[in-house]
Amino acid sequence: MTDRPKADLRANLTTPLTIQKIHVDGIQKSFCGSSKNISKSGMFIATTNPLEPGQVVSLEFLLPAPLSGSVRCCCEVVWKRPQGTYLPYEPGMGLKFIDMPEEISEQLDEWIREQLDMLEC
Repeated sequence: MTDRPKADLRANLTTPLTIQKIHVDGIQKSFCGSSKNISKSGMFIATTNPLEPGQVVSLEFLLPAPLSGSVRCCCEVVWKRPQGTYLPYEPGMGLKFIDMPEEISEQLDEWIREQLDMLEC
């Protein structure tokens, strides 16, 4: 395995995480999106209507199996990829977790390591 900094660990999800809620400026907005990539520091959300970089949002999502439960945290949009501009990649946005609970962050990091170990077999 190649040595990678912890923050660069990512898991490409075989079953995307459904994003349950996003609150922008204190108002819950209708939002359709799914996460296809997650790390302990952030995630990519595939959506045809990405938010603008710099926006801070409240996000709620279910943890990937076998982890259980949901997480609610604040995130900052750090980049966006509008529809049709970066083919063949999907439109969406990259979010950085701002106040992810440390316990959940460590659980995600361990889960990602397990996913990487399974890929190496």
